[in-house]
Amino acid sequence: MPVAARKLNRTVAPAAKTHAFALMLLCGPAWVQAADIAQLYSSDAIVTGTGEINRQIGFRECLREVLVKLSGDQTILDNSDFAALEAQAGSFVSTFFYRDRLEGIPIHDEQGTHDRPHDLTCRYEPATLDPLLARLGRKPWLKSRPAIAVFLAVKDQKRRFVLTRDGSESPYMADSLQAAAIPLALSVVLPDAATMTAQKLDFAVLSQVTPETLVGPAADTKGDVALSGTLTWSDAARGWIAKWRMDADGKLYQWQISGVSFDDGFRNAMRGAARILSGNGPP
Repeated sequence: MPVAARKLNRTVAPAAKTHAFALMLLCGPAWVQAADIAQLYSSDAIVTGTGEINRQIGFRECLREVLVKLSGDQTILDNSDFAALEAQAGSFVSTFFYRDRLEGIPIHDEQGTHDRPHDLTCRYEPATLDPLLARLGRKPWLKSRPAIAVFLAVKDQKRRFVLTRDGSESPYMADSLQAAAIPLALSVVLPDAATMTAQKLDFAVLSQVTPETLVGPAADTKGDVALSGTLTWSDAARGWIAKWRMDADGKLYQWQISGVSFDDGFRNAMRGAARILSGNGPP
């Protein structure tokens, strides 16, 4: 059975840890050092209270997240052996602890500690997780993960624009893109508006651009690899249509998803990029 932290509601805050980790991801590609590898062997879930039933739910969610992050491959969850492992999720946890998401807010109305939302953080040992990955046909992706320069042209119901780090068209999209990268231990960088204007990279160009065209802009953006895409609103699809292109080891990969929120579109982009860059195959 997992060893719990001495104090389940200890004040070491996973939220603060996640924020610091996000900042670290944005600082550059070679972030995987000895101390940081431990981050690949930990994961978080939001649970309701600290009771055993919800804890087991959190353990299962944490196992899913950590296996995907460590391998770089979302399809690991499709393995026929995964369900049996998921049923034993708690037995693989080395330590875990909670943080009350309403910390500092007094209990009110009829709410008690049993139904307050908590961050559950699970930590694992490589000696435990690595054999699980092997059983599922994967291996740990421990190499430095390249920073991904994202060149995205957006067409909504009224306008066309290119997503930039200093633009005002849709800050929510930029935040959503960063949020999609963090669970996979990826870092993404957006170009500034001046770079996109100078390179004449608009919606039409990014729809057909070749990877060679983006080598220079990606370097200017402090990215190691370029991911280009278009995000188009479709009434017929009842959502966004996201199309992505990435070159890796001289091979062009293209994939897409339709009828989704832009949050799901960005998650699709990051999962596809992680699978390619980790060497697990096409998106």
